[in-house]
Amino acid sequence: MALKITLRPGERMIIGGAVISNGEKSSEFIVENRVPVLREKDILSESGADTPCRRIYFVIQLMYVDNPNLPEHHRHYWKLVRDVVQAAPSTVPLVDGISEEIVNGRYYQALKKTKKLIAYEKELMDNARKSLTGI
Repeated sequence: MALKITLRPGERMIIGGAVISNGEKSSEFIVENRVPVLREKDILSESGADTPCRRIYFVIQLMYVDNPNLPEHHRHYWKLVRDVVQAAPSTVPLVDGISEEIVNGRYYQALKKTKKLIAYEKELMDNARKSLTGI
């Protein structure tokens, strides 16, 4: 089944590892084979991976689009999740769900689940800041 994508002016996306930037007008693409596709709203730059859970998202993103280096990305993922779970044991249920997707090669679904982990991380950090400031 083909995937129809409409890009807004200036929007970027990744198709099969290639970064595509749209020009000044909207463009329509039809992807006719099975390749990794990420729209700009789902792409995290390396510089944007500025928290432990965002780094997890970034490495899963690499798993999704950079298949030749998959073993290295997997090693990095397992180290990152070990550190996160050790620092915040309450993340275990979320990490388990993400890891299940990783083990089964469903990287896009893992990315979606990691967005929930990032939101939870933000909640934990916000609560910690409130505790420190006494608010």
